[in-house]
Amino acid sequence: MAIVVETPGTEGLTEAVAALRRWQSDDAPLQLHPGDLGWNYRFGAAATAAVVRTWTRDGRIVAVGLLDGPGLVRLTIAPDVRHDEELARQLAEDVSTPERDVLPAGPVSVEAPDGVLLRDVLAEAGWRADEPWTPLHRDLAEPVPEVDLRIEVTGPAEAAVWTTVLRASFDRSTATEDRWHTMAAGSPYADARSLIGYDGEDNAVAIVTVWSAGPGRPGLIEPMGVHRDHRGHGHGRAITVAAAAALRELGSSSAIVCTASANAAAVATYASAGFRPHPERLDLRRDR
Repeated sequence: MAIVVETPGTEGLTEAVAALRRWQSDDAPLQLHPGDLGWNYRFGAAATAAVVRTWTRDGRIVAVGLLDGPGLVRLTIAPDVRHDEELARQLAEDVSTPERDVLPAGPVSVEAPDGVLLRDVLAEAGWRADEPWTPLHRDLAEPVPEVDLRIEVTGPAEAAVWTTVLRASFDRSTATEDRWHTMAAGSPYADARSLIGYDGEDNAVAIVTVWSAGPGRPGLIEPMGVHRDHRGHGHGRAITVAAAAALRELGSSSAIVCTASANAAAVATYASAGFRPHPERLDLRRDR
């Protein structure tokens, strides 16, 4: 059967999220997570659907990609076809051909899990290693200790506080209260939770959102931030430990996160919260 790449639309988006949920496993390399699509839902379901691509064969989704900016596609592949040569070559052709409406002409990058055949096919075609990222993982089999921040779950009434801290955590953040509400109304957020950490003086100092993929599967942290006026006090570690505890309550088998290797402070924060760094993962880049 032919492999078809398409932009799924809002109805197909639900199917893409469901496929990503099924593909998550502690035995799998770090890959696109349903929480990645859930975080993008802050722009609305239609906008999220517009930047998702699905590859279907014989009526079944076999790969899902998220256009994370104009020159990067983050994609993953169903576990049983990660070494399927027909699929790998079709994916490579689709991401390499601007007319296929995946990536534009010019310099572009592909994020794909380590060990999939697609990476070899792209390397053969001249794609080279790009920016290194560090995946980190924390097993949740054992209870997670309490932290010294007061942790509150964010609901509609606390959305303004959550977004204020997020904006104060990242210089280029475009977070708004309306976008939090839009994200929370999306279907992936049914398995998510946003937290706010307060210090001993009742200042909101850190935030996080966690995304479950269902019981017994790894959950994702995205995003995590510490208010710029309250750094250097261990709040990043504390909110990350609280995030792990929230994922355990949601039934996740582990907590995962990935950060640019160049961001040594972030890697150190996650490691201090009990996350174990894994070998670096490299995106693949085409320069022209």
